[in-house]
Amino acid sequence: MKHLLSTTFAAVMALTAPALADSPVVVELFTSQGCSSCPPADKMLHALAERDDVIALALHVDYWDYIGWKDVFAQAKFTQRQRKYAAFGNRRSIYTPQMIVNGVSSVVGAKPMELSKTISEHAAAPSGVDLSLSRKGNSVVVDGTSNGAEGPFVVQIVRYQPLSEVRITRGENAGKTLAYSNVVTEWSVLGDWDGIGPLSMSASLSEDAPVVVIVQQQQFGPILAAARLR
Repeated sequence: MKHLLSTTFAAVMALTAPALADSPVVVELFTSQGCSSCPPADKMLHALAERDDVIALALHVDYWDYIGWKDVFAQAKFTQRQRKYAAFGNRRSIYTPQMIVNGVSSVVGAKPMELSKTISEHAAAPSGVDLSLSRKGNSVVVDGTSNGAEGPFVVQIVRYQPLSEVRITRGENAGKTLAYSNVVTEWSVLGDWDGIGPLSMSASLSEDAPVVVIVQQQQFGPILAAARLR
């Protein structure tokens, strides 16, 4: 059975989005090192991180820290982001693991078939914004235009660690050494954009770490476009 599940997982994660996809699909995984149900979802995100048509991001929350292990990657603002998604989507509770796809669709737990279908649906939809990134010295330059999508939008910049490994010594995952992909270290607002005129912003780059820019409707609405510099 284990081999069958692994084969199914590999096959599903190997599926790619349609070639005409306008923008990578953003998958946000809300996870915790203190959650025994999270490692399968963390492995799914690792597979997604290998795909060019997906921007996979791990946001570690802090509300399981009290049960014996403090997640070394957890940030309270990631918990708040998940809470705001729940409020915007009329969901009464937050939980791990949960994946939010393009700011809209929720996939609970590690469900590769459901996740692959959801990603494909979002990839097939036209992007509301044309977005591009470029490096200029120690800065990332953000340019974009609206394809009819109505603002206002919030432009966000995300930085992450591509791969990290942690040995868990307490809590539900005690004794395990777990690998994590695309662990978000910084998520901040670059600025607001009305969507009427062209988008033109920039941000400093202190190192060669990957950077992602996300254009999202305000109040935690749909993600209209995303782009990445590795």
